[in-house]
Amino acid sequence: MRIILSGGGTGGHINPALAIAREVQKREPDSAILFCGGTGGLEEKLVPREGFELKTFTVHGFRRKLTPSGILYNIKALSESQKAMRQAKQIIRDFKPDVVVGCGGYASYPIVKAAQTMNVPTALLEVNAYPGMTTKTLAGKCKALMICFEKTREYFPNAPIVMTGSPVRDAFTTVERESARRALGLDERPLVVSVWGSLGAERMNHAMVDFIAEESREDRHQLIHAIGSYGYTWVRDDIAKAGVDLKKHPNIQVMDYIYNMPEVMAAADLILCRGGAATLAELAFMGKPAIIVPSPNVAENHQEKNARALEAGGGAVVLLDSDADGKTLYKMAEELLSQPEKLDAMGKAMKTFATRDAIGQIYDCIRRIAAK
Repeated sequence: MRIILSGGGTGGHINPALAIAREVQKREPDSAILFCGGTGGLEEKLVPREGFELKTFTVHGFRRKLTPSGILYNIKALSESQKAMRQAKQIIRDFKPDVVVGCGGYASYPIVKAAQTMNVPTALLEVNAYPGMTTKTLAGKCKALMICFEKTREYFPNAPIVMTGSPVRDAFTTVERESARRALGLDERPLVVSVWGSLGAERMNHAMVDFIAEESREDRHQLIHAIGSYGYTWVRDDIAKAGVDLKKHPNIQVMDYIYNMPEVMAAADLILCRGGAATLAELAFMGKPAIIVPSPNVAENHQEKNARALEAGGGAVVLLDSDADGKTLYKMAEELLSQPEKLDAMGKAMKTFATRDAIGQIYDCIRRIAAK
C-alpha cells in the first residue's frame, strides 16, 4: 500500500498519524509511507525522529474574528493555502498514493483536499469529541470518517462514519513499568509526570514553578515536567527565582519535550495533564491515574467534557484551569500519592476507557478504502 499521512501542529494530531504509520509498516513491510505537514510545526521534529519522510507546506489557519488585522491575516493565509494546494497536487502526482489519511490540524488540509479533487480515496481520523474545522470542511468527500467518541456522530449526519477509538503508538504496548523505571534511573519514590500538551501551556508552566518550589522543600517525590516545544525561556529562570537550584534536586527534571513518552508514562505513578483526546487515550491504554486540568481555550469546552467522563468513571480527578495554582495542584497530587490503594483503583478504572484494538480497526478501515 502507498499511503500519505497528514496531521500537524500538535502531538494530538501527529502521534495518532505516527501510530497508523507504524501499524501499516508492521502489517505491510513493503508499504510506501509519506507524511505531509506544516513548515515550522512540531511534525518537523517528531516525524523524522521516527524515520519517515516528511513533505511540508507553508500554511496557517484562518482567524474567525474579522478585524482589520484578522482580514489581512486571512488574505495571506488564503494565498499560502493556494500555493500549498499546488504543491500538494504535485506530491500526489509524484507519489501516486492508494489512499490519503488526514489526522487533523490545518496543516493536513492541503494534501487531503488535493487528493479529493484528484479522485484519490481519503480517510479522516477525528480524535476529539468536538470536530475541528479541517474535519468539518473535508468530511463531505471522504470515504471514511473514523471517530473516537459517539458524540461526534451528531455533527456529521451524512458522513461515512466508522467508530474506531483513538490509536496509540506501538511503543505504549511493549514497555513495562519496572524496566522503564530502571532505564530512567528512578529510585523508589513515586514519579509525577507533568505534561500540558506538546506545545506547552504558559498558564500551567507558571503553576508548575510553584509546584516545583513546593516539591523541593522535602523532595518526597520524583518529577518530570515538560515545558512544551515552545520552550518558554523564563521557566527555568523563574524556578531559580523561587529559590530552587535544580542541580541540588536531581529528583526534579525539567525539559522542553518528552520524546520517550511511552517509557516515561509507564514509569509514572501520577500524570498531571490537559484533557486532549490523544493524551487521554494514552492514559487509558496505560491505565494511569491523572489530575486533569482541561484547557479553557478549546471549542465547545470539549476537554472538560472528555475529562469529566474519566472522572465519573473513577480514573481521574478534574481541576479547573481557573483553580489550578501550583500549591493547590501540589496538595492534590500529594494527597493522591499518599494513598497507593486509591491510585491503583484509579489506574484500573482508567483502563476501562481504552479501546484496545483501535489501531487494528483503523488499519482495516484504511486498507478497505485503499483496495477499492
